[in-house]
Amino acid sequence: MEQLSQETKRLMDERFGHDSVIALATQDGDMPSVRYVNAYYEDGAFYVITYALSNKMQQLGKNQNAAVAGDWFTAHGKGVSLGYFGKEENRAIAQKLRTAFAAWIDNGHNNFEDQNTCILCIQLTDGVLFSHGTRYDIAF
Repeated sequence: MEQLSQETKRLMDERFGHDSVIALATQDGDMPSVRYVNAYYEDGAFYVITYALSNKMQQLGKNQNAAVAGDWFTAHGKGVSLGYFGKEENRAIAQKLRTAFAAWIDNGHNNFEDQNTCILCIQLTDGVLFSHGTRYDIAF
């Protein structure tokens, strides 16, 4: 397994450094639970706007282990709540998410006044990326 190289970093940024739909798997007791989420990738992590009281956040609160799957990519990681979208410490990533999700972020689906509107960070630990017939086993 190789550390994230310049080539794999470029591929990850190209594929996921914008609004991307990925599958996110969490654990619900002894059963896996999977759903699609809009995500933005940067520096070894995916970022998702979600609701603090959602099933995924409750499951990650009990067990941080997560898995993701996207365009010819699968990975494991840890799901960490960064807390309320609007808090000062989240300003930089929140602005990046506003830009990445500009097509839909203000369509009324999100309530940014609600303190439960939060940012989920999936910190990747390892993954497999395929590109033009080449397999990259990556340690993040």
